[in-house]
Amino acid sequence: MNILILGGGGREHALAWAVAQNPKCDRLIVAPGNAGIAELAECAALDILDGDAVVAFCAEEAVDFVIVGPEAPLAAGVVDALDSAGIRAFGPSAAAARLEASKAFTKEVCDACGAPTAAWARFDTEAAALDDLRARGAPIVVKADGLAAGKGVTVAMKPEEAEAAVREMFAGAHGAAGAEVVIEEFMAGEEASFFVLCDGETVLPIGTAQDHKRVGEGDTGPNTGGMGAYSPAPVLTEAIARQALDEIVKPTVAELARRGTPYRGVLYAGLMIDGGRARLVEYNVRFGDPECQVLMMRLGAQALDLMLACAEGRLAEARVNWAEDHALTVVMAANGYPGPVAKGSQIRGLGELPEDSRRMVFHAGTSARDGQIVAAGGRVLNVTARGATLAEARDAAYAMVDAIDWPGGFCRRDIGWRALGR
Repeated sequence: MNILILGGGGREHALAWAVAQNPKCDRLIVAPGNAGIAELAECAALDILDGDAVVAFCAEEAVDFVIVGPEAPLAAGVVDALDSAGIRAFGPSAAAARLEASKAFTKEVCDACGAPTAAWARFDTEAAALDDLRARGAPIVVKADGLAAGKGVTVAMKPEEAEAAVREMFAGAHGAAGAEVVIEEFMAGEEASFFVLCDGETVLPIGTAQDHKRVGEGDTGPNTGGMGAYSPAPVLTEAIARQALDEIVKPTVAELARRGTPYRGVLYAGLMIDGGRARLVEYNVRFGDPECQVLMMRLGAQALDLMLACAEGRLAEARVNWAEDHALTVVMAANGYPGPVAKGSQIRGLGELPEDSRRMVFHAGTSARDGQIVAAGGRVLNVTARGATLAEARDAAYAMVDAIDWPGGFCRRDIGWRALGR
């Protein structure tokens, strides 16, 4: 079949890498793609937020199946347009995608179905939000209500940090995403990611991971889109996964179905785990980035079969075949990230690195210029490896990091530290 993947980051490179291994894939197109993706798929210039344009492209290129990588096309209703045109697509409708597009919507759904999460309040004026902060004190969490590319969250340990975040959001730091602000109770514990597929009725767990959001080692400094991840996450035990499934994920899916907006696609539950129980931090309506990279490294070609079963309503008959292994990815980011970065610095040494089922460098923000790979974003490379143990995967990933010649970039050297210290 002919398959189109929408997106151009590390997540989409990992998806393309896994899909291309499956014999069902005859032709693979990624829009817009990047320099790494171009080595294994066709790249196409396409406005992935324009549902009509995506439908027209699928008709012209005889596309059989569309996998939507990022959240923005989902919130824009691209899957709705594809469904109306009779084109199979992996991803939720715009109505169901509100689970990520609006923090307040998710909280309302949790309240309706009894899913455990942090106490919260929503504000549409700066003055009211500041009054609430002053009444609550710190630590506290401030979130832009809408999509902010993973950067609209401030975990404030001091009142002045929370107040500054509120002022920045209402001043337009995150554009329309910060027109409304959600203030939440601070939840103590350890955070982990739980991934399930949903076809509107059946819920199928497909893996766990732990992301490293802070830019600095030891989880210090500002939040980022993610500086690394590993899978599985030992903190998310089988017992906690069952509790999260029964008390959080399944009630959420049932509530969406009750509202007439059944959820179809991957649902990523960010969980805070404390005292052997999980509470919901947030939902994402697509694979996490960089969690997708470690999940795809472990799933391989079966990822396409699972996504097809999800899109076609066949999850009840699907099974996930996990190897007893571990995967770890290290994000190499441009100097200055998550602040302003300079683009165009040359990256050397990638051609000498292995590319197989156990070692892969996924490109997140690169482009090709005069035959060379150059940085074209904040998070630039996802250096990923599998191993029989997490320590083995870590050592393999950092060995590849050390072989990359890129003075314009940096990485954390402690990815996996929580699990490795257990």
